[in-house]
Amino acid sequence: MHGLPLGTRPDLEARVLAGRARNEDAVVLTVPPGRAIVQTVDILAPIVNDGFHFGRIAAANALSDVYAMGGEPWSAMNVAFFPQALAEEDPDGILASILRGGLEAMNEAGAVLAGGHTVQDEELKYGLAVTGIIDPDHMARNDGLRPGQKLLLTKPLGTGVLATGVKAGWDGADQSEAELIRWCSRLNSVGGAVIRTLRLAAATDITGFGLGGHALEMALASGVCVVFETEALPLMPRALEYARDGLIPAGSHLNRKHCACSSLVEKGVDEALESLAFDAQTSGGLLLAVPPDQVDEACALLHAGGDLACLVGEVAEPRPDGKALVLR
Repeated sequence: MHGLPLGTRPDLEARVLAGRARNEDAVVLTVPPGRAIVQTVDILAPIVNDGFHFGRIAAANALSDVYAMGGEPWSAMNVAFFPQALAEEDPDGILASILRGGLEAMNEAGAVLAGGHTVQDEELKYGLAVTGIIDPDHMARNDGLRPGQKLLLTKPLGTGVLATGVKAGWDGADQSEAELIRWCSRLNSVGGAVIRTLRLAAATDITGFGLGGHALEMALASGVCVVFETEALPLMPRALEYARDGLIPAGSHLNRKHCACSSLVEKGVDEALESLAFDAQTSGGLLLAVPPDQVDEACALLHAGGDLACLVGEVAEPRPDGKALVLR
């Protein structure tokens, strides 16, 4: 990506010992003593129409995996796929807008932009390869659930159905797109700080597998049962309306089908709420497993940082029937 304006915060550049400035083949970065490395990569196709906001959302989505483990972003690399026609002629500056949006999220996260790679492709896509730092003795993991823990969710659900409504030009599409931008571009840094402060043992971010899918992964890894109160799930405006109109993306249907053998939906659960529990999210919130005696402190910290702190369920003992996820 040589020749592109970088604009990384000057205070972050000291981490780079060698790399972009002289077109090195790789980048050499400093790492704080006593820290381990956490790495992730994530790439998205656009879910909103504005290039800058799409870039920021895609970056926030990639950075989220680091926060979900209690880590802090340290560096990131752009990964961009551009159609040939757009790469050759871009009078509206879409590509530059996407990269600026991503860079803004990186700067806010405190991650230095360490380079990147572009590919000519049929479909526009963008994301980041992120390196974070983490305390190796205190990580939030999928296998850290224990019976009695309370489950807090830090963002509302509904990005999958809202994005479908936006693409379809459904009633309220403009307001829905604004809601997507509001929540999907928000970093999960506050939740990540709560994980570190309270030394939480289990957390995940809610992305493509939906709340139900990611919670089921945790439940199976931990040998417990996760129970959600569907009426307590926070929803984006119009999410329930769109779900009842049938605007359920294919990925959400697949999530529901994939989890069916290991989950139980109790009688009386609203079918639209069930769909939203498995709705494929983009840059969703964190699901934090919090010991009962730390719930008040966790909620106070999340609220102080501007996040939601919705009590959506709890961790229970394993069930005799082997169901690891219950919606009631």
